[in-house]
Amino acid sequence: MAPMIYGTESLVGMSVNLGTRLTLRDGPLHLSWKHSGVTSDFIADMMALPYAASKSSHTQVHHDIGYLSNELIENAIKFRQPGEIVVEAGTSHERFYMRVRNAIDRETSSRFRDLLHRIASRDPRELLLEQIETNAMSDTNGSGLGLLTLLSDYNAKIAWEFEGYQDEYMQLTTTAAVAIPPSSNP
Repeated sequence: MAPMIYGTESLVGMSVNLGTRLTLRDGPLHLSWKHSGVTSDFIADMMALPYAASKSSHTQVHHDIGYLSNELIENAIKFRQPGEIVVEAGTSHERFYMRVRNAIDRETSSRFRDLLHRIASRDPRELLLEQIETNAMSDTNGSGLGLLTLLSDYNAKIAWEFEGYQDEYMQLTTTAAVAIPPSSNP
């Protein structure tokens, strides 16, 4: 089965090896959302170092990278099948890039691809407002706000690649990029 690609296709083949690569493994402590926060904070700390000369630039870059990282890793943890999650992050040409790979089941893949079709056919800002209204009127825990916020408020470019993995699982590779200011450090 050929890979299915959604979003910004040019990100799919892009190298993200200019920074760090982490592998989150399931184990006796089990992956949970707290690992998302710790990992995204680490990535933001490392990637924001070149901006330390300017407090405002450092704060903004750290926040943007931290938010994007947390959303992608949190979604990978929340919707994954047992197994590892590979996280790659780096900066190049005034952009922060991140790639996350994890296995998901086919049902989750189908629901997510339906959401991606909906996002592709509408303005993310409109969808974000609709989702906020839906969540406010619902007793259930709303979903989709983080992704829509990345697309509308952070102007993130994101690509999703679904590949056949095993009979019941698929591999999902999410690659995202956000603009960051030029570093004042050489």
